[in-house]
Amino acid sequence: MGTQPLDFAEFYRKSKDECLFTVLVSVDDRDTAQELVAEAFARAWASWRTVSRHPAPAAWVVRTALNANISRWRRRHRELPVPDPGLVADLPAADGAYGGAVDPRIMAALMRLPARQRQVVALRLFLDLDTERTAATLGIAPGTVQAHLGRAMAALRTDLLPQRQQESPS
Repeated sequence: MGTQPLDFAEFYRKSKDECLFTVLVSVDDRDTAQELVAEAFARAWASWRTVSRHPAPAAWVVRTALNANISRWRRRHRELPVPDPGLVADLPAADGAYGGAVDPRIMAALMRLPARQRQVVALRLFLDLDTERTAATLGIAPGTVQAHLGRAMAALRTDLLPQRQQESPS
């Protein structure tokens, strides 16, 4: 037990920047990434005996940080009511990770989708989760994720593309 602080301190010094960069690329917000990595390192410290034996302790830290981010997203999703589609026009432009405002037409179209389709679109396209991770996050089968994503994308195309672009030439 006497060497635990030194072992952990060395691990932290060697891997903190790599872990931060990896999480930053995933969440695209420096402050959030720093909070998530700090929380993950705190959990690693608390479980250092186990984590130190993990085949890739830095990967453990990154996975823990990303799981914490998903948990935060879930909590916020449960806490914030989804606005009525009629109110979307009144929302301020969402300046964020993508460097610009989200087109209000896209936001309105997203809000018209059924809740499960919106969730799948958010996880797959905005958080860039793969089908399996999306399925695990939502507690549904991977095939169901693909079906919801397909329906959502078809609905968005119908909603957002001008009528003449939707019609195929005969």
